[in-house]
Amino acid sequence: MPRAKSNPQQDPTLPLPPQEGGPPPLVAIIGRPNVGKSTLFNKILGQKIAIVDDVPGVTRDRNYADATYRNRKFRLVDTGGLDLSASDSMLTLIRRQSELAIAEADILITLLDGRSGLTPPDHEVVKLLRGVTKPLFYAINKIDTPKSEPLLADFYRLGTDQLYPISAEHGLGVAELLDAIYPLLPPAEESDELQQLPRIAVVGRPNVGKSTLVNALLGEERVVVSNVPGTTRDPIDSLVTHQDQRYVFTDTAGIRRRGKVDRGVEGYSVLRSLRAIGRSDVAVLLLDGQEGVTEQDTKIAGSILKQGRACILLINKWDLRAGDEKARQEYELELRRRFPFLAWAPILYGSAIKPESLRRLFPLLKDVHTMFTKRVPTGALNTWLQKILAIHPLPVRKHKPSLMTKAAFITQVATKPPVFALFVGHPGDMTPAYLRYLENQLRETYGFTGTPLRIMVRKK
Repeated sequence: MPRAKSNPQQDPTLPLPPQEGGPPPLVAIIGRPNVGKSTLFNKILGQKIAIVDDVPGVTRDRNYADATYRNRKFRLVDTGGLDLSASDSMLTLIRRQSELAIAEADILITLLDGRSGLTPPDHEVVKLLRGVTKPLFYAINKIDTPKSEPLLADFYRLGTDQLYPISAEHGLGVAELLDAIYPLLPPAEESDELQQLPRIAVVGRPNVGKSTLVNALLGEERVVVSNVPGTTRDPIDSLVTHQDQRYVFTDTAGIRRRGKVDRGVEGYSVLRSLRAIGRSDVAVLLLDGQEGVTEQDTKIAGSILKQGRACILLINKWDLRAGDEKARQEYELELRRRFPFLAWAPILYGSAIKPESLRRLFPLLKDVHTMFTKRVPTGALNTWLQKILAIHPLPVRKHKPSLMTKAAFITQVATKPPVFALFVGHPGDMTPAYLRYLENQLRETYGFTGTPLRIMVRKK
C-alpha cells in the first residue's frame, strides 16, 4: 500500500541522542477516543496488552510497554482519548493523562480514523499539537483496502504532506510507519555496560528517606537531603558497587497524592519518578515505620505492579520503634491489608542511616533481581504442570466432560518480569481463581521471590 512521502517536524535522518545508561525514547500514540490507539499499540508490540473495546474511554491511564524494531529499542505509550471538549470528570482525567503523555514523549504518533474523516475533535487535537516541536507522525487508521485509499484526501487539509495510511487491526502499513520512525531511534550500543546492570529505583512518598538511603549507599552526599517534601526534582542515577556487583540506583522525587501535586515543575517531577519505575528492574518502596501505610503508599505500590517491576518493601525509621515488640506484627498485618497484590514482595525493616540495614539490602536485591530475570526450561515446566493437573485438574466446562490434562501446555515466553503462556483447549473456561492457584504453585516450586508473574491463556 503506497504512503505519502515527506518529513516529520524533525529531520528523520538524525536519531535522538542516546543517554548513557538512560531510558529508550518514548513513543506516544495519541488521538481522540475510539480511533484504534490500543489496537495499534497491541499490533506494534505483537501481543494483546491493552484492552480494546468500541466504547470510548476504555483506556484511562497511560499504558507503557518496551518495544524493539529492527534491533532498536523504544518505549511505547498507549493513551486515553484526547477529547478537548470533555466536561465529564472521568473524560477530563483521561484527557489530562494524554496531555502528560504529549509532554513527556520524545516521538508522537497522532492516530486518526480514516472512515470517519477529519472531524472537529480531530482539528482540536491537531491544534493542540501545532506548537509541539517533537517528531510528529500522522497515521490514518482503517485504510485496509485499495478502495478506502481515496479517504486520505480529506486529511491533507491538516496542512501536512506526510500521511501514513494503516490498518491497525490487520497490520497493514504499520511496518512503513515504524520504518519512518526508525531513523529517530538511537542505535543499540552493545558496548554500553551500564545498560546491562541491574537498575534499582528508590521510590515512595515525600520525606520518607529516599535520598538519605541513596546517600548512605554511596557513602557521600550525592543527592540533596532535606526535610522539605519535594526536594528531589529529577531522577538521579548513581553507580553503586557491592562485593564486585555493580548496580544503578535511581533516587526519585516523592510522589504525592494527585490532588496535592502542583502543575508545572512538581507535576513533571512526579511524572519522571513514575517513568523511572518503568525503566528499573527492582523498585525499593520506602515506607515510614512511624506513620504506617497510607493510601498514597498503596497507589505507588499499584504503579509498581502495573509496570511489572520487581519490588522490595523497606520499612524505614524502624530504629525508632525497635523497643515495641508488637509493632512489627501490627505493621505486617497492615501491609497484608493494604498490599494484598504484593504478597510476593519481601519486607526489610531497618533505617536508611544504619549500616546493618544496608548490609541486609544488597543480598535481597541480588536474589530478587535473579528471580526477575529467571527462565525455567519448557520441559521442566510441563513436567511440573502435569503433576499440578493430576492434583487439581483444569476447570470443568459447563455441562461438558472434564478437559484432558494432556491437552494443556505451558512455556515461558519472557523475563523481566517472567511471563508464561498457558495453552489449553478452551481458554474461556479458565477462572481467575485457578490462575492464582497456578501462580502460587509456580512460586512454591521455583521461588520467584520479589517479582510479579504473568500467565497468559491461549487456545491450543
